[in-house]
Parts: sequence; structure tokens; C-alpha cells
Amino acid sequence: MLSWYQAQDLLAARSASKTTARVSLDLNRSKATVRMDEQGLELPDGSHVPWSAIEEIYEDRKHCYELIEGEFARIQVFSEQTRLMRTLYPTSSAPTMMVSGFPMHRIKGSDPHRDTLAKLDALGRLDRCRLLDTATGLGYTAIEAARRGAEVVTVEVDPAALEIARRNPWSRELFEGHLSSRIQRIIGDVREVVSETPDRSFHAILHDPPSIQLAGELYSSEMYFEFARILRDSGRLFHYTGDPNSALGDRTTRGVMRRLHEAGFPVVRRVPEAFGVLAQKSPRSRRRR
Repeated sequence: MLSWYQAQDLLAARSASKTTARVSLDLNRSKATVRMDEQGLELPDGSHVPWSAIEEIYEDRKHCYELIEGEFARIQVFSEQTRLMRTLYPTSSAPTMMVSGFPMHRIKGSDPHRDTLAKLDALGRLDRCRLLDTATGLGYTAIEAARRGAEVVTVEVDPAALEIARRNPWSRELFEGHLSSRIQRIIGDVREVVSETPDRSFHAILHDPPSIQLAGELYSSEMYFEFARILRDSGRLFHYTGDPNSALGDRTTRGVMRRLHEAGFPVVRRVPEAFGVLAQKSPRSRRRR
């Protein structure tokens, strides 16, 4: 798997007349040695890639590519459910998912890996916690929470997102390895999943929905009352709301904070470094009648 970042390194090595290069073949997770000649690359598995393919990847700053049967193809899926195109978008660290032009992680002033860490840092200690991750996406939140000792239930409404995740090297622990044993994956509408969840089932919730333009229903009072119901007494909720310095982000944050207060979260504060708010449930919170 390659993006323009790795293609750039390969083309620089060719310009320097090198016959080998150390480059990542899994989108920055590790590095391998490839042989180079005038025609192209020889990969560790013996596959040959012409320079024309590397040049095409270098020119495309918006997609990651996977080598399939000797040819590179974009990692993208059109969702039959949402009628939106999902693509794996390259960064200098972990890739993000782009949905209809909206990135699912911060990519300006941060990167998907640091963005994930900031959100979980806001929740605090997670060992021996049961955590609900309301939007699986690429699985970064679920994987990192499991790494920190949480038992994770993660919900994804769109199977196309998980199809992208299965092709993303950074999402591997969502499906295999010891961390995956701490993660329960559910495909479905998180509103339905939450409505069927017993009271006080979770210690913490990480709510990182798509933008309010794409999923306004996930910013509703009804959603927040349900969150208060399924959280244990004094449970914590981190809610991603967007850039607090933007007009939309500030307006969204103010509305979210007001509705969380009304839903039974007396302590709600901004966490600007994570682009969201942290709320703590009152022991006396109850579902709205």
C-alpha cells in the first residue's frame, strides 16, 4: 500500500541514482527495502511496479493505493447505504477516512493518531472501564481504548466504513490480535443500539459523530438523555464537536453543552485541545419522561 508520501520518497531515491530504498509499504506503520532499476521497483514479495505507477500515485494527494494483482487501485468504497463515497486519505502518519469531502479526523494542526490520543486523554483513565465508542470508522478509538485497558463496544452504521478499515494497515488490531479480543464490534444504528442497552451499562462514552451537517440526529437531546441513562453514576462522556475557533464549531459546542446539561450532565466543560467537551453524569440523572 502506498500514498504520495511514499511515492515521493521513492522518486527522490531514483533521482539520487540509488538502487535500493527504505520505504513504508503499509502507510507508515513499518519500513521495508525495495530494489530499484530504470524500469521500476522490485518489492520484497517479488512484484514489479513500473515508475509510471509511482508517478501517478505521487500526483494524487487524496487517495491511498493498494497493489492488487499487479496493479495499484485506490482504496475507496461507494456506500450503498448512505450513497456516499468513502476513501482512505493519506497523511504523514495514520491515514484518515474521507466521507463526501469531510475528514473523519483532524488533519490540520494535528493528525489522525494524535487526534485519537487527545480524545481519549480527555476521558482520563480507562483501565477496567467499559466504554462505548459510538462511531467505529477506522477503529482507531476502539483500538487505543483497548490498549489502555478498556473493554470496548464500538458501533458502526455503515458496512462500507468497515470495508475500508479492513484494507487499512492501521486498523488491523480492530479485527485480529490480542487487542481485538477486548473489542466488541456492532454494525447498526447507534441510536437503536443505545435504546436497547440496559441502564448504567457503561463507565464512559466516546461520542465522535460525523459533522452535524451529515448526522444532526446524533447531536440531539434524545441522544444525550439516552447517554445519561446508560452511563453509570458519575460516568464520563467525551463529545467531539469540531474546531472551537470556527464559527460552526463554537455554535455547535454551545448547543451541545446546553443540551447535555438538560439531559443530566451537570458538569460540562470545553476541552479545546481535543476539539470537544467533557461531561460527567449526575448520580441522580434519569431518562426524560
